[in-house]
Amino acid sequence: MLSSKSSSFVLTAIINLILAFFSIQADAKDPAIAKLFAQQHIEGTMVIASLHEHKTFIYNNPRAKRRFPIASTFKILNSLIALEEHAISGTDEVLKWDGQLYDFPDWNRDQTLATAFKVSCVWCYQELARRVGPEKYRNYLHNLEFGELREPFEATSFWLDGALTISAIEQVEFLKKVYLRTLPFSTKTYETVRQIMQVEQTPHYTLYAKTGWATRSSPQVGWYVGYVETAKDIWFFATNLEIRNKNELPLRQQLTRSALQEKGIIQ
Repeated sequence: MLSSKSSSFVLTAIINLILAFFSIQADAKDPAIAKLFAQQHIEGTMVIASLHEHKTFIYNNPRAKRRFPIASTFKILNSLIALEEHAISGTDEVLKWDGQLYDFPDWNRDQTLATAFKVSCVWCYQELARRVGPEKYRNYLHNLEFGELREPFEATSFWLDGALTISAIEQVEFLKKVYLRTLPFSTKTYETVRQIMQVEQTPHYTLYAKTGWATRSSPQVGWYVGYVETAKDIWFFATNLEIRNKNELPLRQQLTRSALQEKGIIQ
Protein backbone atom coordinates (compact mmCIF):
# COMPACT_ATOMS: atom_id res chain seq x y z
CA MET A 1 0.00 0.00 0.00
CA LEU A 2 1.25 3.46 -0.85
CA SER A 3 1.14 6.06 1.85
CA SER A 4 -1.08 9.07 1.29
CA LYS A 5 2.03 11.17 0.73
CA SER A 6 3.36 8.71 -1.86
CA SER A 7 -0.02 8.48 -3.57
CA SER A 8 -0.17 12.26 -3.80
CA PHE A 9 3.33 12.33 -5.31
CA VAL A 10 2.42 9.69 -7.92
CA LEU A 11 -0.82 11.48 -8.82
CA THR A 12 1.01 14.78 -9.23
CA ALA A 13 3.62 13.11 -11.44
CA ILE A 14 0.91 11.57 -13.63
CA ILE A 15 -0.89 14.90 -14.00
CA ASN A 16 2.37 16.62 -14.93
CA LEU A 17 3.07 13.96 -17.56
CA ILE A 18 -0.41 14.39 -19.04
CA LEU A 19 -0.03 18.18 -19.13
CA ALA A 20 3.40 17.84 -20.72
CA PHE A 21 1.97 15.48 -23.36
CA PHE A 22 -0.80 17.88 -24.34
CA SER A 23 1.66 20.78 -24.34
CA ILE A 24 3.87 18.90 -26.80
CA GLN A 25 0.83 18.07 -28.94
CA ALA A 26 -0.30 21.69 -29.01
CA ASP A 27 3.16 22.89 -30.04
CA ALA A 28 3.52 20.32 -32.80
CA LYS A 29 2.83 21.51 -36.32
CA ASP A 30 -0.23 19.99 -37.89
CA PRO A 31 1.45 18.28 -40.89
CA ALA A 32 -1.50 18.57 -43.27
CA ILE A 33 -1.97 22.29 -42.67
CA ALA A 34 1.79 22.87 -42.60
CA LYS A 35 2.00 21.40 -46.10
CA LEU A 36 -0.60 23.86 -47.37
CA PHE A 37 1.36 26.82 -45.99
CA ALA A 38 4.64 25.44 -47.36
CA GLN A 39 3.14 25.12 -50.84
CA GLN A 40 2.27 28.83 -50.80
CA HIS A 41 5.57 29.89 -49.16
CA ILE A 42 3.72 32.13 -46.75
CA GLU A 43 4.14 32.89 -43.05
CA GLY A 44 1.05 32.50 -40.89
CA THR A 45 -0.99 30.45 -38.49
CA MET A 46 -4.28 28.61 -38.43
CA VAL A 47 -6.48 27.33 -35.63
CA ILE A 48 -9.40 24.97 -36.26
CA ALA A 49 -11.42 23.74 -33.29
CA SER A 50 -14.61 21.69 -32.94
CA LEU A 51 -17.35 22.37 -30.43
CA HIS A 52 -18.61 18.88 -29.58
CA GLU A 53 -15.74 16.54 -30.37
CA HIS A 54 -13.21 18.85 -28.64
CA LYS A 55 -10.69 18.48 -31.44
CA THR A 56 -8.21 21.24 -32.16
CA PHE A 57 -5.76 21.56 -35.06
CA ILE A 58 -3.10 24.27 -34.86
CA TYR A 59 -0.45 25.26 -37.35
CA ASN A 60 2.35 27.47 -35.94
CA ASN A 61 1.30 27.50 -32.30
CA PRO A 62 3.68 30.33 -31.23
CA ARG A 63 2.12 32.66 -33.81
CA ALA A 64 -1.38 31.45 -32.91
CA LYS A 65 -0.79 32.83 -29.39
CA ARG A 66 0.57 36.19 -30.58
CA ARG A 67 -1.72 39.19 -30.82
CA PHE A 68 -1.99 41.07 -34.10
CA PRO A 69 -4.09 44.07 -35.21
CA ILE A 70 -7.66 42.80 -35.49
CA ALA A 71 -8.59 44.80 -38.61
CA SER A 72 -12.06 44.19 -40.07
CA THR A 73 -12.65 40.95 -38.20
CA PHE A 74 -13.68 43.35 -35.42
CA LYS A 75 -16.83 43.97 -37.45
CA ILE A 76 -18.29 40.83 -35.86
CA LEU A 77 -18.15 42.26 -32.34
CA ASN A 78 -18.65 45.80 -33.62
CA SER A 79 -21.94 44.75 -35.21
CA LEU A 80 -23.07 43.09 -31.99
CA ILE A 81 -22.26 46.24 -30.02
CA ALA A 82 -23.84 48.63 -32.55
CA LEU A 83 -27.08 46.64 -32.60
CA GLU A 84 -27.22 46.22 -28.83
CA GLU A 85 -26.59 49.95 -28.29
CA HIS A 86 -29.19 50.87 -30.97
CA ALA A 87 -26.57 52.66 -33.06
CA ILE A 88 -28.40 50.94 -35.91
CA SER A 89 -31.81 49.31 -35.82
CA GLY A 90 -31.15 46.25 -37.96
CA THR A 91 -30.09 44.96 -41.35
CA ASP A 92 -32.39 47.26 -43.32
CA GLU A 93 -31.55 50.68 -41.87
CA VAL A 94 -29.75 52.77 -44.48
CA LEU A 95 -26.40 54.44 -43.85
CA LYS A 96 -26.25 57.39 -46.23
CA TRP A 97 -23.13 57.82 -48.34
CA ASP A 98 -21.78 61.39 -48.16
CA GLY A 99 -20.41 61.36 -51.71
CA GLN A 100 -16.73 60.95 -50.81
CA LEU A 101 -15.02 58.65 -53.28
CA TYR A 102 -13.13 55.64 -51.95
CA ASP A 103 -10.69 53.25 -53.61
CA PHE A 104 -13.20 50.42 -53.18
CA PRO A 105 -16.15 51.06 -55.56
CA ASP A 106 -18.55 49.00 -53.41
CA TRP A 107 -18.21 51.63 -50.66
CA ASN A 108 -19.36 54.48 -52.91
CA ARG A 109 -23.09 54.14 -52.31
CA ASP A 110 -25.66 53.98 -49.53
CA GLN A 111 -25.27 50.90 -47.34
CA THR A 112 -27.21 48.74 -44.93
CA LEU A 113 -25.61 46.81 -42.10
CA ALA A 114 -25.75 43.67 -44.25
CA THR A 115 -24.01 45.24 -47.25
CA ALA A 116 -21.53 47.15 -45.07
CA PHE A 117 -20.47 43.89 -43.41
CA LYS A 118 -20.22 42.05 -46.72
CA VAL A 119 -18.03 44.67 -48.45
CA SER A 120 -16.21 45.58 -45.21
CA CYS A 121 -17.17 49.24 -45.56
CA VAL A 122 -14.90 51.30 -43.31
CA TRP A 123 -16.84 54.57 -43.41
CA CYS A 124 -20.04 52.77 -42.42
CA TYR A 125 -18.53 51.28 -39.28
CA GLN A 126 -16.82 54.56 -38.46
CA GLU A 127 -20.25 56.18 -38.48
CA LEU A 128 -21.54 53.48 -36.15
CA ALA A 129 -18.49 53.98 -33.93
CA ARG A 130 -19.31 57.67 -33.56
CA ARG A 131 -22.81 56.69 -32.45
CA VAL A 132 -21.52 54.13 -29.94
CA GLY A 133 -18.74 56.26 -28.44
CA PRO A 134 -15.36 55.38 -26.88
CA GLU A 135 -16.55 54.75 -23.32
CA LYS A 136 -18.99 52.03 -24.33
CA TYR A 137 -16.32 50.37 -26.47
CA ARG A 138 -13.89 50.49 -23.57
CA ASN A 139 -16.44 48.89 -21.25
CA TYR A 140 -17.40 46.15 -23.68
CA LEU A 141 -13.82 45.21 -24.48
CA HIS A 142 -12.91 45.14 -20.79
CA ASN A 143 -15.97 43.21 -19.65
CA LEU A 144 -15.72 40.68 -22.46
CA GLU A 145 -11.94 40.32 -21.94
CA PHE A 146 -11.60 40.76 -25.68
CA GLY A 147 -8.04 41.01 -27.01
CA GLU A 148 -5.89 43.93 -25.84
CA LEU A 149 -6.80 47.60 -26.27
CA ARG A 150 -3.95 50.10 -26.14
CA GLU A 151 -4.78 53.42 -24.50
CA PRO A 152 -5.37 56.10 -25.58
CA PHE A 153 -7.36 55.09 -28.64
CA GLU A 154 -9.43 56.74 -31.35
CA ALA A 155 -13.06 55.56 -31.32
CA THR A 156 -13.33 55.54 -35.12
CA SER A 157 -10.07 53.80 -35.95
CA PHE A 158 -8.83 51.64 -33.05
CA TRP A 159 -9.54 48.42 -34.95
CA LEU A 160 -7.71 49.79 -38.00
CA ASP A 161 -4.62 51.46 -36.53
CA GLY A 162 -3.36 48.60 -34.35
CA ALA A 163 -4.69 49.83 -31.00
CA LEU A 164 -6.81 46.67 -30.69
CA THR A 165 -4.95 43.38 -31.08
CA ILE A 166 -5.99 39.75 -30.72
CA SER A 167 -4.54 36.28 -31.28
CA ALA A 168 -5.88 33.52 -33.51
CA ILE A 169 -6.59 31.40 -30.44
CA GLU A 170 -8.54 34.27 -28.86
CA GLN A 171 -10.50 34.74 -32.09
CA VAL A 172 -11.64 31.12 -31.93
CA GLU A 173 -12.60 31.37 -28.26
CA PHE A 174 -14.61 34.52 -28.99
CA LEU A 175 -16.43 32.86 -31.89
CA LYS A 176 -17.38 29.95 -29.64
CA LYS A 177 -18.96 32.42 -27.21
CA VAL A 178 -20.82 34.10 -30.05
CA TYR A 179 -22.15 30.77 -31.29
CA LEU A 180 -23.14 29.62 -27.80
CA ARG A 181 -24.58 33.08 -27.04
CA THR A 182 -22.86 33.38 -23.68
CA LEU A 183 -22.06 37.07 -24.16
CA PRO A 184 -24.42 39.81 -22.91
CA PHE A 185 -26.33 40.44 -26.14
CA SER A 186 -30.00 39.96 -26.96
CA THR A 187 -31.40 37.16 -29.08
CA LYS A 188 -32.32 39.67 -31.79
CA THR A 189 -28.76 41.01 -31.87
CA TYR A 190 -27.29 37.52 -32.17
CA GLU A 191 -29.74 36.55 -34.93
CA THR A 192 -28.96 39.67 -36.95
CA VAL A 193 -25.19 39.16 -36.79
CA ARG A 194 -25.58 35.48 -37.62
CA GLN A 195 -27.56 36.52 -40.69
CA ILE A 196 -24.98 39.01 -41.99
CA MET A 197 -22.07 36.63 -41.30
CA GLN A 198 -23.42 33.87 -43.55
CA VAL A 199 -21.16 33.38 -46.54
CA GLU A 200 -22.24 30.05 -48.01
CA GLN A 201 -24.92 27.42 -47.52
CA THR A 202 -24.87 23.94 -49.03
CA PRO A 203 -26.77 20.73 -48.24
CA HIS A 204 -23.76 19.63 -46.18
CA TYR A 205 -22.61 22.74 -44.32
CA THR A 206 -23.15 26.44 -43.67
CA LEU A 207 -20.21 28.84 -43.50
CA TYR A 208 -20.14 32.06 -41.45
CA ALA A 209 -17.04 34.24 -41.73
CA LYS A 210 -15.31 37.61 -41.91
CA THR A 211 -12.08 38.73 -43.57
CA GLY A 212 -9.64 41.30 -42.25
CA TRP A 213 -6.64 43.16 -43.66
CA ALA A 214 -4.42 45.18 -41.33
CA THR A 215 -2.79 47.53 -43.84
CA ARG A 216 -1.19 49.85 -41.26
CA SER A 217 0.94 47.18 -39.61
CA SER A 218 4.36 46.14 -40.85
CA PRO A 219 4.29 43.51 -42.16
CA GLN A 220 0.63 43.65 -43.09
CA VAL A 221 -1.67 41.01 -41.62
CA GLY A 222 -4.53 39.16 -43.30
CA TRP A 223 -7.31 37.44 -41.34
CA TYR A 224 -10.09 35.00 -42.08
CA VAL A 225 -12.20 33.95 -39.10
CA GLY A 226 -15.53 32.23 -38.65
CA TYR A 227 -17.22 28.88 -38.18
CA VAL A 228 -18.78 26.03 -40.13
CA GLU A 229 -21.98 24.27 -39.13
CA THR A 230 -22.18 20.63 -40.20
CA ALA A 231 -24.63 17.88 -39.32
CA LYS A 232 -22.22 16.45 -36.75
CA ASP A 233 -20.39 19.41 -35.27
CA ILE A 234 -19.51 23.09 -35.31
CA TRP A 235 -15.98 23.98 -36.41
CA PHE A 236 -14.42 27.34 -35.56
CA PHE A 237 -11.40 28.72 -37.39
CA ALA A 238 -8.99 31.64 -37.41
CA THR A 239 -6.39 32.10 -40.14
CA ASN A 240 -3.72 34.77 -39.84
CA LEU A 241 -1.23 35.49 -42.65
CA GLU A 242 1.68 37.81 -43.28
CA ILE A 243 0.58 39.70 -46.39
CA ARG A 244 3.43 40.83 -48.65
CA ASN A 245 1.24 42.22 -51.44
CA LYS A 246 -2.48 42.43 -52.17
CA ASN A 247 -2.25 39.52 -54.62
CA GLU A 248 -1.86 37.26 -51.57
CA LEU A 249 -5.16 38.34 -50.00
CA PRO A 250 -7.20 35.50 -51.59
CA LEU A 251 -4.94 33.05 -49.73
CA ARG A 252 -6.82 33.87 -46.53
CA GLN A 253 -9.89 32.05 -47.79
CA GLN A 254 -8.09 29.58 -50.05
CA LEU A 255 -5.83 28.17 -47.33
CA THR A 256 -8.70 28.00 -44.87
CA ARG A 257 -10.98 26.15 -47.28
CA SER A 258 -8.18 23.75 -48.23
CA ALA A 259 -7.52 23.00 -44.56
CA LEU A 260 -11.22 22.47 -43.84
CA GLN A 261 -11.40 20.12 -46.81
CA GLU A 262 -8.26 18.31 -45.67
CA LYS A 263 -9.89 17.69 -42.29
CA GLY A 264 -13.11 16.45 -43.93
CA ILE A 265 -15.16 19.33 -42.52
CA ILE A 266 -16.32 20.66 -45.87
CA GLN A 267 -16.31 19.11 -49.33
